[in-house]
Amino acid sequence: MRSRLVTVRHALSRIVAALAATLAASLLLPAAPASAHGQLATSTPLTGTVVREPLAQVALYFTEKPASNAHFTLTGPAGSRVDNGWSHGEPKRLDKPVQEYFMVNGVFEPRLYHTGFPAVVSVAHWPAKGRYTASYLSVASDGEAVRGSVTFDYQGASTAAPAGWTAPTDGPASTLLALIEGTPSASPGAAGATGSPASEPANAGRAGQGGGLPPWLVPALIVAVVALVVLVAARRRPPARGTTTPPRRPGTGTRKPGNRAGGSERRGRR
Repeated sequence: MRSRLVTVRHALSRIVAALAATLAASLLLPAAPASAHGQLATSTPLTGTVVREPLAQVALYFTEKPASNAHFTLTGPAGSRVDNGWSHGEPKRLDKPVQEYFMVNGVFEPRLYHTGFPAVVSVAHWPAKGRYTASYLSVASDGEAVRGSVTFDYQGASTAAPAGWTAPTDGPASTLLALIEGTPSASPGAAGATGSPASEPANAGRAGQGGGLPPWLVPALIVAVVALVVLVAARRRPPARGTTTPPRRPGTGTRKPGNRAGGSERRGRR
C-alpha cells in the first residue's frame, strides 16, 4: 500500500510540474498584435486635456479617411449633445507616427502611418463647464468597426446656442450599422494613438466582440484529466503476486495488560 502511494505521489508531482511548465509557456508567449486599421491617431483637443477657450470645432485624426457615413457626437456635462454636424478636413502630417499591423503570408508585419485624416465636428455651443466627450463610429477599409471617444475638460465661458438650433438626437445610419455588424472594434489596435475605446454613440448596435478561450485552458484541462485517470488507476490496481497477507495465527492477538498480569499471578500461586 505504501509503495502504491509513493507511485501516485510521483505521478502527481510530474503532472503538476507539466501543468506549471505549460502555464508558464502560455504566459510568456507574446499576444498576436491587432490587425485593425483606420485608427484614431490624435485629436484637437487631446484627450485628458483642459480647454479654456470656446472652440468652434473638434477635430479627430485617423490613419485613413473616415467613412462618409461615419457618426460623430459631442456630449456635454449634462448629457445633451452639442455637435452640429461634421465634415472631412485637410490631412496633416502627424507629430508622432502611428503603427498598425497587417497580416502578410500568415505573419503580422508593422506599418507606420505619418498622415492623419481628420473628421471635423462643429460645436454648436458650450453650455457649461465640465467634461465633454467626442464619440465616433466608423468602418475601416478592411471592414472592421472603428469606435471610441475623446474626453476633455472645458473650463471656458459658457456660450449660447445658435437661434433655432436644437440638440441632435440622430443615431448612426443603418447602412453604417450593416457594414460593421459582427465585426470587432478596431479602436485599440494602433500603437501611439491617443484617445480611448468606448461604447459607440447613442442608438448604435453592438458589433460582435471576440471572446475566445485563454490559451492555457485546454492544456490545463488535459493535465487535469490525466491526473484523474492516474488516481483512478492507482486505486484500482490489484496487489502484486506473492505479496498476499499471511493468515493470522490463532491466539497470537495482542493481549491486554490485565490478562498478562493475571497470568503471572496464577503461575506464582502454583
